[in-house]
Amino acid sequence: MSEQAVAYLELKAAQNLFGKAPTALEAGEREHVRKMAAKQFSLEAQVLAAPEARDAMVPHASLDAAMEEIRKRYPDEADFHADLQHNGLDEASFMDALERELLVEAILEKVGTRAAQVSDIDVELYYQYHPDQFRRPETRRVRHILVTVNDDLPDNTRPVAQGRIEAIAERLARDPTRFEEQAMKHSECPTALQGGLLGEVPRGQLYPELDAALFEMKAGEISGILESPMGLHLLRCEGITAAAVLTLQEARSPIRTLLEQRRKRVCQGAWVKQLLNRA
Repeated sequence: MSEQAVAYLELKAAQNLFGKAPTALEAGEREHVRKMAAKQFSLEAQVLAAPEARDAMVPHASLDAAMEEIRKRYPDEADFHADLQHNGLDEASFMDALERELLVEAILEKVGTRAAQVSDIDVELYYQYHPDQFRRPETRRVRHILVTVNDDLPDNTRPVAQGRIEAIAERLARDPTRFEEQAMKHSECPTALQGGLLGEVPRGQLYPELDAALFEMKAGEISGILESPMGLHLLRCEGITAAAVLTLQEARSPIRTLLEQRRKRVCQGAWVKQLLNRA
């Protein structure tokens, strides 16, 4: 079991650190992955041998769901099994190693329940001392139409592209309600499928040329022809959500979750440190 578990950890470390299978690693990378996997295996062995591991278990449904999630990363079963074989694993040994990993996680979750409870006072103090985290910036709901410029393509030379977007702008000047329809018909951005919708956009997310124009517009207004490195654009500002500060009531639940997770990690870290000191 130990060889397969280490092979599993090497596979995970290689993918997480280098985005490669272990067999594709260079010599230095392979040595680093081996050390990481050996260290992780030793730590997990101590966790599994601790008194807190008593009665810990992994439900079959959780193991099956985790296995299915991994299978989805492969185009088909053949690729999945080939990858296992290349890394010295088969499906049974892979599942055993996965169950071992999930069992370690379950034990750490059990240890994490010892963390001190988060009180309402804790939440309120965090809110008061971290005001910048609860400021919501102004956003604009925006759609756009893009006509690209590419002098290597006859339909997208600058004069042709300019003529196309001017014709669209003229149609919209007569009837602004046609923006979605015109985006679906003429925009060369994938957002054309959604009528050119870019969504709720804060300052600084778009190209500077577009950003500056958008945040000068009124709700319902359509811009003039704008240019960015992508090409020529028309923007429609559909609505404006003013900047605001989340109230304590709105922020209470995410703050509590954040503090609970922090305390859980501290508790787990202290417990693991104790295990290492005993070893």
